[in-house]
Amino acid sequence: MIVSIQDYAVLNNGVKMPRLGLGVWKVTDPGDVERAIHAAVQTGYRSIDTASFYKNEAEVGQAIRSCGVPREELFITTKIWNEDQGYDKTLAAFEESRKRLGLDVVDLLLIHWPGKDKYIDTWRAFEKLYREGFVRAIGVSNFQIHHLDKLIEASEIVPAVNQVEFHPLLTQKELLAYTKEKGIQLEAWSPLMQGNLDQPALKEIAAKYGKTPAQVVLRWDLQHGVVTIPKSITPSRIAENADIFDFELTAEDMDRIDSLNRNHRFGPDPDQLLF
Repeated sequence: MIVSIQDYAVLNNGVKMPRLGLGVWKVTDPGDVERAIHAAVQTGYRSIDTASFYKNEAEVGQAIRSCGVPREELFITTKIWNEDQGYDKTLAAFEESRKRLGLDVVDLLLIHWPGKDKYIDTWRAFEKLYREGFVRAIGVSNFQIHHLDKLIEASEIVPAVNQVEFHPLLTQKELLAYTKEKGIQLEAWSPLMQGNLDQPALKEIAAKYGKTPAQVVLRWDLQHGVVTIPKSITPSRIAENADIFDFELTAEDMDRIDSLNRNHRFGPDPDQLLF
């Protein structure tokens, strides 16, 4: 049973990744970034997820330097954006991200979206960065099974992480099973369905445990072996999202939440976001 915010997943290269992290998508105000990260760190979070596309890497870097926790205790993820894909462009874009973050080493670097045909060359750049020690782990985001099959066949290093939209309305069971089989850690973005938690089943299950629907969904993530990174800038909500380690959903409740699946996306379909 996962019983602590200090619990972590072990990636396929042995790197330890916290099971709960803070996402900072759409957080661009420097004060909001700093307050959110400081509140998260004080609550016990050690993982922060950003991206070049979020336009807040510099603010994240400043916040982690001022948060009072040693750099080596933190796990920082960033991502390469679509227009920066390709071997040479990826290397240049990563260097810019690294400078903005003010970090010597990034813990996890992800390809933000697969697109059509550049991600193999992008991954070659990732492998170079990994071998040279600039990143501790490399992975992908929004990759479907066919993307992963093609990438693995053409590459030397299997992705450590696949970060995808994953929540009770989009359970992606085949992808979850595939990633477990391949030793790829699945990670959930938008786990709280962008606030669309008004589901009777979630409310009933939450009442049973004395929790909120959001806490139930985050616990459901963890019990599926999925790393989760809810986004919030509100200290009380950041703390609430971390208060999920003192209960465990029954198998019946897990199945009931699984049954809410509607294959409904709040974000883009990776097979339609082509570039």
